[in-house]
Amino acid sequence: QVTVRESGGGSAQAGGSLKLSCFIYGDLFSSNIMAWYRQPPRQQRESVASMTSGGYENYIDSVKGRFSISRQSVPMKAVHLEMNNLKPEDSGVYYCNAKGTNGHAIVGDYWGKGTLVTVSS
Repeated sequence: QVTVRESGGGSAQAGGSLKLSCFIYGDLFSSNIMAWYRQPPRQQRESVASMTSGGYENYIDSVKGRFSISRQSVPMKAVHLEMNNLKPEDSGVYYCNAKGTNGHAIVGDYWGKGTLVTVSS
């Protein structure tokens, strides 16, 4: 059983910074992808940033140069999202996702409950 739990978030002024952390409990497949998604008000959930266990990073265009994703394996698995130069359009509920993969298929797909980020102008 794998559990994903976010922390961080909150409110910030435009131009400010916030850091989100996500801790993963349980046995996640060693080959995996950890990611942050967000869902702005009245919009669909979108992938913001992801990082594979091999270190490959991916970002949506709107956050490139402002957000940075990082991972840790000890003392426990975690993924962090450093968000700088925040804009009001970054507001939304941010979800952590962890997927295991065997190279051919997804082996487990786990979501956190989300944490709210509000950026005011």
